[in-house]
Amino acid sequence: MAVADLRLFAAATAAAGSASVLESPNGQIRIRISTAEGNRLTYQVAWRSGTAVLEPSPLGMVLDGRDLGVGAELGKPKFYRRRQSYSQYGVHSTAVDYCRGMQIPLRHIATGLSYTLDVRAFNDGIAFRLVVPGEESQDRTPEEATRFRLPAGSLVWYHDFEGHYEALHVRKAIGEVQAGEWAAPPLTFRLPGNAGFASITEGALIAYPGMGLQADGQGGFCARLGHAVPPSYPFRLRYKADIERVAQPARIRGTITTPWRIVLVSRDLNGLVNSDIVSSVASPPDPRLFPKGNKTEWIRPGRAVWKYLDGGENTLAEMRNFSRLAGELGFEYNLIEGFWQKWSPSELKEFVDFSRRQGVGIWLWKHSKDLRDAESRRQFFQVCRDAGAVGAKIDFFDHEAKEVVELYAACLSDAARFQIMVNFHGANKPTGESRTWPNELTREGVRGMESRKTNRASHDATLPFTRLLAGPADYTPMHFGDRRNDTTWAHQVASAAILTSPLLVYAAHPANILQNPCAGMVRSIPSVWDETIALPVSEIGEVAVLARRTGNTWFLAVVNGAAARTLSIPLSFLGRGTYEGLTIGDTPDNPADVTVGDVRSTRRDTVAVRLSSGGGFLARYRPSK
Repeated sequence: MAVADLRLFAAATAAAGSASVLESPNGQIRIRISTAEGNRLTYQVAWRSGTAVLEPSPLGMVLDGRDLGVGAELGKPKFYRRRQSYSQYGVHSTAVDYCRGMQIPLRHIATGLSYTLDVRAFNDGIAFRLVVPGEESQDRTPEEATRFRLPAGSLVWYHDFEGHYEALHVRKAIGEVQAGEWAAPPLTFRLPGNAGFASITEGALIAYPGMGLQADGQGGFCARLGHAVPPSYPFRLRYKADIERVAQPARIRGTITTPWRIVLVSRDLNGLVNSDIVSSVASPPDPRLFPKGNKTEWIRPGRAVWKYLDGGENTLAEMRNFSRLAGELGFEYNLIEGFWQKWSPSELKEFVDFSRRQGVGIWLWKHSKDLRDAESRRQFFQVCRDAGAVGAKIDFFDHEAKEVVELYAACLSDAARFQIMVNFHGANKPTGESRTWPNELTREGVRGMESRKTNRASHDATLPFTRLLAGPADYTPMHFGDRRNDTTWAHQVASAAILTSPLLVYAAHPANILQNPCAGMVRSIPSVWDETIALPVSEIGEVAVLARRTGNTWFLAVVNGAAARTLSIPLSFLGRGTYEGLTIGDTPDNPADVTVGDVRSTRRDTVAVRLSSGGGFLARYRPSK
């Protein structure tokens, strides 16, 4: 970095003119907005030391064919601060929105159009968005002009859009990424020289096309809007007649407010895992619909059984059996696929009532194409409420065109009015919706247990540091049959504690869970956590090691990649005193078995974990009485 750049980054603010600088509250991360290069609006992100996180990159919007970032004039920034906390479900129970912000007035010299760049710097990353005023009668077409230029020598993890958001991540040096390659956010990268990690995604996606990323072949990724992203195989399969329409750029009426472009930044993986930026840039919930936010009485995270991947008949009698077994497990829910639509209203109501007597609530599946108009949504959610169902699994969105993004919001809004929780499948990545609409407990947007052809070991060890950075994922973990592929039983059990989902839907038949020697452990795994620590031994795609707390109970969860290894893990995350521990580990030479043990431990102890290829480990530590 040039000396002039270092001097600019040394300042907390900069005068109006060619550059404005903003630093995080702790002073460690800085973003510089500049028009120095031929009046081209650019931004740059760096550590306080000057080490680049993102090299100088174009920033802007092409509006009706004009690039507003070319020939842009910066005005005097207005600075602000935000510091608040709020309740959330998932990685930890209390999120923190702590940042410095600046709103920079901009003028496009050629057209005289004035607009605003809003920038925020957090202790774990940056976010920015554009706000372009317009008349309510005025339709305009925005395109992206923002790019993310990674430092040379960075290592990236990403997947393409062929499966929409259900794919395997590849690991590449940035210099090996070819021009034209597509990447679905979050795109995670490791900075050269052990300078830390970063991940690119978006937040507050509202009435706007979703963002995809396309490599420029020169170390960068260009932001592209949903219409420009090639339609996925699921979309081509289900919506052939819609392909031409969703490929047209979206027109937006009135003021255009882009989603936040987010870059998470941390010295270690723990900082990425615990970042709250995606939810913090989202709007808080409407108190008229959610008077207690995500603590509103009818919003209840929990665990579910699911008849789809591990046997059982699609009959009313079998679903009664599933609800009975869910009650034996202590699980809160039973998720019913689309065959419920063959039942009469009285049969559905009787089944829901029976399940309630077992302490089990019912979720009902629905195809999103049946909910595209307001009356259809009202009728469906009325059916759910009249039957006493508590949630809806809405499937097959498969695209990020503006009309699809608006359908997500319409479903959440209408479901909230009927007090119905939501699980989206065939979905895109989350962008903070579960803060604005806390009735969204989870969404898929991940290649989970439904996919048979998966190198599951390395995939599971990648997800906590890639896809899950955007928010919860309904992977539907834990299977003891062939679907576990290259993983062990212990890996499968541990994955339920690794892969965050406030609605934790299990793939295994509940009878198979109850008969497994791990049943006692599985019963105790919560679906939400008060605290999560990604331990330093974690390595993307190789091994994921999380310490997670619920109340005063700690879990140590490990999912291993392809290479067998032995880890020594300090238990320093434990509180004071002695803990009673239950452990589940690999059995040598038999991946379809586990070793169960009891231990007494303190925070001064270190646990030796021997992991098979594709292995796993899960320990539960409760304070001694």
